[in-house]
Amino acid sequence: MACQVSVIITAYNAQEYLAQCLDCIRNQTLKDIQIICVDDGSTDRTPEILDQYAALDSRIIAVHQKNGGAGAARNHGLTYATGEYLSILDADDFYEPDMLETAYRLATENQADIAVFRCDLYREATDTIAPCNYSVHNNLLPQKSPFAATDVQQDVFKLFVGWAWDKLFRRSFVEQYHLRFQEQRTTNDMLFVFSAMLLAQRIVTTQQVLAHHRQAEGTLSVTREKSWMCFYNALTALRSNMQQWGIYSRFEQDFINYCLHFSLWNLNTLKEPTHTLLYNKLREEWFADLGIQDHPQEYFYHRGEYNQYRDIHRYTSAQLKRVQEKRRKQAQSGNVLLRGIRCLQENGIGYTLRNIQHKITGRFHH
Repeated sequence: MACQVSVIITAYNAQEYLAQCLDCIRNQTLKDIQIICVDDGSTDRTPEILDQYAALDSRIIAVHQKNGGAGAARNHGLTYATGEYLSILDADDFYEPDMLETAYRLATENQADIAVFRCDLYREATDTIAPCNYSVHNNLLPQKSPFAATDVQQDVFKLFVGWAWDKLFRRSFVEQYHLRFQEQRTTNDMLFVFSAMLLAQRIVTTQQVLAHHRQAEGTLSVTREKSWMCFYNALTALRSNMQQWGIYSRFEQDFINYCLHFSLWNLNTLKEPTHTLLYNKLREEWFADLGIQDHPQEYFYHRGEYNQYRDIHRYTSAQLKRVQEKRRKQAQSGNVLLRGIRCLQENGIGYTLRNIQHKITGRFHH
C-alpha cells in the first residue's frame, strides 16, 4: 500500500542499538510510513528483535537474507518500498522525532528529488555529541533553492557527504534512473548518493539537525583495513555512470579533485600494513587511472592535497618517511630560531643570552 515515506533500515548484528533505532522510527510524528527492516544474516539476536517489532507494528516488514553486506541489503529493501519518498537508515543511529515529517514537508513543498538535512556525531566512547559541519558545506551551496548539481560553482562532490541516511529521495526518481547501492563491503552508498545528486533537477536543504550518527570506537577503521579497495571501485563506477549519462565533461574537474581528496582520506586513515599497500597502489597505478597525474598544480582546488599527492608521486613510502622526519627537524629548528628572536625583542640581549646558557647547561635560575 502506498505511503508517504518508506524507511529502509539494514541491520547486521545490531542487537545493542536496534531497539533504540526502531523506537525512534515507530514514534516519528509522521505516521504514514512503511518500515522495511532487512536483517543481513545476523548471528546475534537481531532477527528475533526485528520479528518482535514486526509483530507489534503493522507498518514494519521484517526481511531476512543471507549475509551480503549493507549494499545488497539496501537493494533488497528497495524492492519492498511503496512510499513517495525513501529514507535509508543505519540501525545504529538515532533520530529526532520529527525527522521524517520535517524532511517530507521540505521535499513535497519544493517538489524535490532529494531533501538533505543536517546531522551531528554521537561519540559513544565519551557519550558526547559533536557537530558535523562537513555534512553540508554551506559555502558551496548555490544561492537558488531548489537547485541542481549544475548550479554548484565548484567542488560539487564536497557539497554533501556520500552517505544516504541524512537525505530523502523521491522513489519515482530513484526508479527512473534505476539507482542502486554498490554491493561491496564498504563505501557502498557513495555511488547511489552521488549519482542521485548529479541527476536530480531539484535538491533542497535545511539547517535543522535531524539525525545523530553513532561513532563507535575503531569499528569502521577495522572494516576498512579489510576492504581498502572499495573506495576506488566506487569512484570508477561513478565515473562510468557519468560517462554513460554524457555529463562527465561538465563535472570532470570536480570529480578528479574529489578523487584526490578521497584517495588521500582513505590513505591517511589506514594503519599498516594496509597503508603501504594503498600508498603503492595509488603511486603506481590509481593516481594515473583516476586522471590525477594528467593535470598541473593549478587544476587542483586544495594546495595541501596537491602537495601530499606530489610527495607520494615523487617518493616511495620509505623515502617519504625520511623526508618527513627531516622536514620535522627543520621545522623544529626554525621554531627555536623564531623563539630566540622573539625573546631578544621582548627581553633584551642579556636575558636572552642567559636563557640560551640555561638551555645548554641547565644552570640558569631566575
